[in-house]
Formats: sequence, C-alpha cells, structure tokens
Amino acid sequence: MSHILNDIASQEYEKFEVKFIKKSVVKALNHFPKPFSVINLSNLDLLSGRFPVTYLYFYKKPKLGNFKSFVNNLKTSLAQILNHYYPFAGHIVQNHKTDEPQIICDNNGSLVIEAQVNVPLRNLDFYNLNETLEEKIVSIELDFPLQIQVTEFTCGGISIAFTFDHALGDATSFGKFISSWCEIAQNKPLSCIPNHKRNLCARSPLIYQPYLDQIFIKCTMEEIQNMKMSKNISLKRLYHIDASSINMLQRLASVNGIKRTKIEAFSAYVWKKMINTVDQKLYKKCKMGWLVDGRERMSVSKNSMSNYIGNVLSLAFGEARIQELKEGSLSDIGEIVHDAISKVSNEEHYLDLIDWIEFHRPGLMLAKAVLGQDDGPVLVVSSGQRFPVSEVDLGFGSPLLGTVYTSIERVGVGYMNQRQSGKGDGSWTVSAILWPELVDALKDDPIFQPMTASYLQL
Repeated sequence: MSHILNDIASQEYEKFEVKFIKKSVVKALNHFPKPFSVINLSNLDLLSGRFPVTYLYFYKKPKLGNFKSFVNNLKTSLAQILNHYYPFAGHIVQNHKTDEPQIICDNNGSLVIEAQVNVPLRNLDFYNLNETLEEKIVSIELDFPLQIQVTEFTCGGISIAFTFDHALGDATSFGKFISSWCEIAQNKPLSCIPNHKRNLCARSPLIYQPYLDQIFIKCTMEEIQNMKMSKNISLKRLYHIDASSINMLQRLASVNGIKRTKIEAFSAYVWKKMINTVDQKLYKKCKMGWLVDGRERMSVSKNSMSNYIGNVLSLAFGEARIQELKEGSLSDIGEIVHDAISKVSNEEHYLDLIDWIEFHRPGLMLAKAVLGQDDGPVLVVSSGQRFPVSEVDLGFGSPLLGTVYTSIERVGVGYMNQRQSGKGDGSWTVSAILWPELVDALKDDPIFQPMTASYLQL
C-alpha cells in the first residue's frame, strides 16, 4: 500500500484549469401540474437540512458524436424526465409564515453548466478530491435545486456532476431520478412512477420515546453553517476496496452461525482503525453512526413508499469504550454495530421520529453529533449499495466511476459512503470526508486503496 501512495505523492498532477463555456436553464417539456403547486416539506425532510449533495460520474470518450451533440441530447432527455420529477425543476423558498422551506413547482427549470478542462482524465488526482473537484468539475449555484455540470476533458472523456438540494430528497430519491433519466435517454419505459405527495404525517396525539431528545436537536441555518468541529474534518478522499477484501471482512465478522452484512463488517473494521486517531487522554469512549433508509421499515403502504420521493432517513449511533474496541474481534464489534442499527430499523422508530419533529416544529432538525455537539470525533457510514453506478448510461455507455461528493466546508462528523464500483465485480468505491489523523491511519492500510487513474485503466 505504501508504495502506491509514494507513487501518488511523487506524481506531478498537472494543475488543470476549467473553462466554463455555457449555462442553460432546462424546463420540463410538458409542465405538470398546472397551475403550479407548492410542496411543503415533510417532517423527515426537515431532519435532512438544506445541504447540496453531488453525484459524480466519469466516462470515457463516447464512441459516437461529439461533446456538443452529447450535451444537446442530455438536455432533451432532461426536459422529458422533468415532466415526471417536476419538483426538481422548481425552486425552494422560505415560507415566512411557517419559517420552513417549501418547494414551488413552477417549472423554474434546472441548470446545465457546460465546461472544458485542459487535461485528459488520466491526469486527474482521483484520490485527493480537495484538489480535483471544488469549483472545477463541481460548481454550485444555490438558485437551482438541481444543476448538472458536464465537463469535457482533452482526451474526449466526460464527467457529469448532478447536484441536488437535500430538500428534494435523499439518496434513494436521487437514485430513482438518475435511473429514470437513463431510461428516458435510452427510450425505455419508466420503471418508477414517482410519488411526490410527502405524506409522512404525525400521529395525534404525538408519541415518541424520550431518548430521541438525546440524539436530535432543533437548529437554525446559522448554527449549521457555524457548527463546531472537534477535529479539522475537511479532507475529501476516494478509495477503492477489492471484493476479496470485503468478503474477507464479512467472514471474520460472521461467527457461530451469525452472518453479518458487508456494511456491518466494514463498519467494525473502520471503527477499530478510527480509535487510533482519538485522544485517549480526553476520551474513553468512541462513537460511530449509520444513515438508515426507512422506506422498507414502514409497514403502511409499502408499495407507495418504494417510489416515495423525499427524505426517509434516520441516524443510528453506536458507542463503545475504546478499550473494548481495541480488544474486541471483528465479530464482537460487528455485534455492537448490528445492535445499534437495529434500534432504528423498525417502523416504530420512524413514527416516533416524525412525532418528535412535529413537536419541535417549526425549523430544521439535525442529529447532535452532526452539529459537532458530541464529545470526540464521530464517523458516519452511509451505504449506497443500491445506488446506480454501472447502470448510469445516458445514451453513450456506462461510467468508469461513480461516487458521491459534498462541497460543504464545515462538517461536525466524518463521513464514509460506499457504493458498487463501475466495474461491477463486487468491489467498492468509498468516498470519505475525514480528519488528518484518520487519513494517515489509512495510508498503509491493506483494505483501503487510493483511487488512481491506473485502477480505472485510463
């Protein structure tokens, strides 16, 4: 592993320049509904905040056509898919009566940015995303809840960055949107009829377990923008993990006839790595978190929930003594992970959470740990195993790489997001926002391998 990093360190990545060519606003071809409607955010939408979320894909040079024709085809299919995902073509405003955001479905349009850079794909530093992406092949304009930047490289390769306002939905929602767009681009029938009703209503009377007060907190945008950080959590890195390594971790975490999921086993391994970066003079315990999608946990109208567009996320947290994590096996720690996730993997938790938010409205809500209000560093793991990667064919082939990225400068917790690699061989791509000590801890790690152009066969 160390020799790979030495190669990366010694390689002089050319400081590339981006040239923004054109900006276009694409509107739904046949706007629906008429007259335009207003979507009030659900309680669980208020829990996710207003963060920009970017999904980034890299492609080799298309075999047919040129960059201009590709972008024109992209705009044509975008106008068609916005007919079905019309909130994505609206804009988000603050309702002064409720003091909460709402989506105005007025077909304001989505922004398409066209750009060119002066280097080929193989010259990009795919490991250190701080150097590669910010304001270059990912740019953010807050006036549009959906924007797409399409960037051409000198080799003819292309990157596409889809940036969504989190008020539009969560990863499942955005995955449905991208998959539906690909179906439109390939002239296929839509496999998902999106549900935009946001009908996750609180019960009457409100009922929730008191422990939610220990996990979540009401907050303002100012508090989010000025969140405390126990560490400098700002290093954005991209790794790949071989399928053989993932399978090995799962075997080690599964004993006595109990099979742990790949995410549980992966989390147990990361937790053991993480404790070496914690100041043990200050902290005796260490915490991890997991984003959990509630769609499959809600027993009411499961069919409609499968195509529900919006946020249906909660956070599970596990805490353990550092000494316990040091001495425990992967199976021991995997059990702690499993128990923590199980506490939120049920319908009652989501019903309680909806009621808790209703009690604290109006305003935005977040987990206290996300605001940096927990003692010591916290790492949150998010599984994007079902998020489309190799399937993201917009009419000119499958991507070499697909990953998630955030332009947020201040975060109170570290993040790791895993998803299937573009190779479709069971390997993973892991996008991470980490503190320096954890980046250093992974440098000589046999599991985490820095993403490189050679791995992508560029």
